[in-house]
Amino acid sequence: MSKKEAIERAKNYVALSNAHDLPHIKPLFAGDATYHSAYFGEYKGSTAIHAMMTDFFIRFPDAHWEVPEYRPIEDNGAEFDFVMTGMDASSGERVQRQGLERIYFTPDGLIKHIAVCKPSERS
Repeated sequence: MSKKEAIERAKNYVALSNAHDLPHIKPLFAGDATYHSAYFGEYKGSTAIHAMMTDFFIRFPDAHWEVPEYRPIEDNGAEFDFVMTGMDASSGERVQRQGLERIYFTPDGLIKHIAVCKPSERS
């Protein structure tokens, strides 16, 4: 996979996430994908990741990620800094979270791993 293709796939994932389009997000993941979020924990397998995302969008019904730029990284990956904003339906409070997200793809273009780091965990 080219660096450009990894970035385009990451941009697509973020666009679908901003649209809360879970039916189109789910098939982007390999069946054995993993997801680690410093904010929300570890998930293994596309079914568990999809369930976490469903719960996330219930909790944050207007979640939106602002991404200023995407960078290619090793292992068929792309990374980006983000600011996520949204209303936490469980508390009624507006939240704003910053972080770094890394998305790694299989050679055929499926997401194999996502790592979401807090700004203090950038290494």
